[in-house]
Amino acid sequence: MSLFRSRLLVPLLIAVAAIAAAFGHFAGRRAELVAIAQLQTEAVADATLRATLLRGDIERFRLMPVALTEDRGVLAALAGVPGAAQALSRRLKMLARETGAENIYLLDPRGRAISSSNYDAPRSFVGQDYAFRDYYREAVREGAGVQFGMGTVSRRPGLYVSHRTEAGGYIVVKRVFGRLERDWARAGGLTLVTDTNGIVVASSDPALRFRATRPLTPAQVAYFRQEMQSGDASVRPLQIAPTLNGRLVRLEGDRTRRVSAHVPAGDLGWTLHLYTPADPAATRAGRAVWLATALAVALIAALAWALALRIRQRRIRTAALEEEVAARTAQLRAAMDERAAGERRADELREELRQANRLAILGQITAGVAHETAQPVAAIRSYAANGIAFLERGDSDAAAANFGAIGRLTERIGAVTSELRGFARKGTGEIVSLRISEVIEGAALILRNRLARVGFSVDLGADPPVRAGRVRLEQVFVNLIQNALDALEDRRDGLIEIRLDADAGTVRVRIRDNGPGIAPQVAERLFTPFATSRANGLGLGLVIAHDIMHELGGALVWVPGAGGACFDLTLQRAAA
Repeated sequence: MSLFRSRLLVPLLIAVAAIAAAFGHFAGRRAELVAIAQLQTEAVADATLRATLLRGDIERFRLMPVALTEDRGVLAALAGVPGAAQALSRRLKMLARETGAENIYLLDPRGRAISSSNYDAPRSFVGQDYAFRDYYREAVREGAGVQFGMGTVSRRPGLYVSHRTEAGGYIVVKRVFGRLERDWARAGGLTLVTDTNGIVVASSDPALRFRATRPLTPAQVAYFRQEMQSGDASVRPLQIAPTLNGRLVRLEGDRTRRVSAHVPAGDLGWTLHLYTPADPAATRAGRAVWLATALAVALIAALAWALALRIRQRRIRTAALEEEVAARTAQLRAAMDERAAGERRADELREELRQANRLAILGQITAGVAHETAQPVAAIRSYAANGIAFLERGDSDAAAANFGAIGRLTERIGAVTSELRGFARKGTGEIVSLRISEVIEGAALILRNRLARVGFSVDLGADPPVRAGRVRLEQVFVNLIQNALDALEDRRDGLIEIRLDADAGTVRVRIRDNGPGIAPQVAERLFTPFATSRANGLGLGLVIAHDIMHELGGALVWVPGAGGACFDLTLQRAAA
């Protein structure tokens, strides 16, 4: 019987090893696919965030020429006032330095530059004729224009945003994405932004700029090369080969397998593509499974060897041998548990490091998001964090409520952007009958976290209805309350008061804080663009709020000597 068992032992071990190898292969492949799926989800979220920040950056620079269309210095330069063009050039240079714009310049009605932020550079734009550029022609036809093109003087590609002024000239702002591209490179992965033809216009790898990600006709290639003056070496195809049944791709000249994510990047027809390396995570997952399989095979071999010894030694050594095998098995399992715990901790530390890097870069880029969307984005971040916490605790109802609030705030960001464009076209939006309490409730939703740190007193009395556009009036309240919160940042006893008085035809709302008030040098030009005492402010909030109130048939005035900052809003009373 022992001889029979010995003859069966070798085939049995071979069969077990084959089964273990097959299991290791399929389990390793399954672990690799799970890791890739997780990477794909993370890549989509990361690409969406990068596209959102790119859209915010573009929208911020779209507002800049709008704010300058009625500037007195601009109008004086167009009117030919002596010295006005030179003075405006100096102001534009300072503004370009503060906002990060590549260039800001003013064209006369015929398309010739009369003032420029690079007026003192060897290759100044002043005197140059730009009537041939598409952004000028589009602004002549439509009042505003956008073009991605190559600088005829600087030879640097960038986004040109133009807007017609009240005097018939044209303000042009050029935005170069170099800093944003460097931020993408530091964030990891390969980021590409393509235009409507699939040509790369921005990239974390400058060598891939102006490469074509899909086939183009000879006419399309010739037009792009002529428009961008990019030379015959541009618009070469960029080979992107799928692998692993389309789950991963490989880029030309790079053996690294990557997951890809593609999301829209604004209303210019651009698309943001993110390619994240997949090999490290997939390899780690596969190796972990193979290691577990190898340990299992070793365990089976040890047990089989123990069985062979028991067959050969039937006497007293059998009990001792079984005890030894059990001890070795326990040690092996403890080693496996310790190794698994170490790997889990290493994964957690790596994830914390990646999260810290993403948050640091996010902090740098978010500082440039447009003035009017900063608070909704902050509120979205707060709701998202709370939603994740609720999900981790299993509270799905509370998480759903937080994600619903995120949806509403996202709709508000779209509405605010639409309203700001309407402001550039002097539009007033839909005028309806509403109550001030509804507007304050919307503003408080956006500023909820900051309002919790100060006293907030609201007395609306009977709260009579007024005639206004809800989103635009809410925009005014957000601006005024946000300014008050900034002024109370360092006070423990900060207080914001809102009071309402009404008569037969009008409603007056007073917003007051107990902060340091308005500085005299700022008060002299309070409702003019770029008047601000904050180091990181653009000075556009009160300008926009003042014009919104004027378009709604009301008024916004500063009340001096009231202790702190105090503003009165006057609106037309609606029929009850």
